[in-house]
Amino acid sequence: MFDSLADRLQSVFKKIRGHGRLDEKSVQEGLREVRLALLEADVNFKVVKDFVDRVRDRAMGQDVLGSLTPGQQVVKIVHDEMVELLGGEHLGLQLQGKTPAIIMLVGLQGSGKTTTAAKLALHLRRMKRSPYLVPADVYRPAAIDQLHTLAGQLGVPAFASTPEMKPVDICMQAREEAVRKGLDVLLVDTAGRLHIDELLMEELVAIKAAAGPQEILFVADAMTGQDAVNVAVKFDELLDLTGIVLTKMEGDARGGAALSIKSVTGKPIKFVGMGEKVSDLEVFHPDRVASRILGMGDILSLIEKAQGSIDQAEAEELQKKMQKAEFNLDDFRTQMRRLRKLGSLEGMLKLIPGMGDLRKQMGEMKMPEKEMSRMEAIINSMTPAERKSPKLMNASRKMRVAKGSGVKVQDVNVLLRNFEQMQKMMKKVMTAGPGALKAPTSPGLPPVMPRKKKERRKKKRR
Repeated sequence: MFDSLADRLQSVFKKIRGHGRLDEKSVQEGLREVRLALLEADVNFKVVKDFVDRVRDRAMGQDVLGSLTPGQQVVKIVHDEMVELLGGEHLGLQLQGKTPAIIMLVGLQGSGKTTTAAKLALHLRRMKRSPYLVPADVYRPAAIDQLHTLAGQLGVPAFASTPEMKPVDICMQAREEAVRKGLDVLLVDTAGRLHIDELLMEELVAIKAAAGPQEILFVADAMTGQDAVNVAVKFDELLDLTGIVLTKMEGDARGGAALSIKSVTGKPIKFVGMGEKVSDLEVFHPDRVASRILGMGDILSLIEKAQGSIDQAEAEELQKKMQKAEFNLDDFRTQMRRLRKLGSLEGMLKLIPGMGDLRKQMGEMKMPEKEMSRMEAIINSMTPAERKSPKLMNASRKMRVAKGSGVKVQDVNVLLRNFEQMQKMMKKVMTAGPGALKAPTSPGLPPVMPRKKKERRKKKRR
């Protein structure tokens, strides 16, 4: 979402860093470019004005203009102010107090409340909580069925509400049911409208008064830009929101809502939806997002993604197989799938500091994801016996696999040859240790000879 804004800001900072010494004029010119970049990203104009004023006040100080690296100092100031703009410190869910805790999801129709309820249920379960999904939208056709379907996919219980029931009664009965079942968090999916109206707000106020939720999260579609901010303000006036969830952040919107909503509403962004899958929900960290926008990467998020995709027991089992030289094509396919869970290579490059330029240079080059998909298709076309023992692959088997995976026989041969080389390398490392793989001698340098051998050669020359 922030790609265009990030490109603009990073080009501005390259110019600023290019100046050996900064003066008032160069700072003003740089901030003018920053202001235009933010306005083009659909950030609220008042938010932009306040942001630029704060940066200017700090950047004009003698400590910056007189420092040895004034350009870097300005970038740091912009980063610090952008962290504050996005909300400062990360604030997680506040679920202390009575049990079961209640999270109420509100917002307009089509913003993604029902899917977000399921995503939050998965997030809470990973936190060792026991979520209970409560379908309280009795107006939208199939809203209740949709939440029950998602609950079934996750293996999370959902309250058996019906369209004839009143939303307040649904919440009260669901709370009693949760107490009986020992569930500690209720996720209430409320109704939405295409626009704000009195009936909708009265219903939401009644649910809040009866249920007393610890969290009231406004779910906003980030693609709607400043409209999402304006709607959030109206919801906040009546319900006193505790946080924001921005959905569809993986889209190509300009990012103005994310940069404006905290300043305008005063409420923190707690989560962002990054896709349609129930696992595509990320905790919002203002400092990490600011670093991504300014091209500084986000190593912590990359590490968390890796930890989430790697199962410790599976990793230990794989290590044992490698030690016994039993690593087969099934294991290879598992590792490829695990790598793809981390996201696209392009997405990972965004999280690594300094890799933004490399991502641009790759341009239209074929990304490894396509190669991995083709390799997985080839492996999927093999029988279990062939995956376990690739040596079984004769000419007729290769033709069958190539036909089944839609590739050429040469592609199958390349995969098998590369896998065989990888097996040999693993076996060598596991049996002889990492030192068994010696680095090749540099082409411009002679090989290092033992001292005695050198002395014998000298005597012969004499």
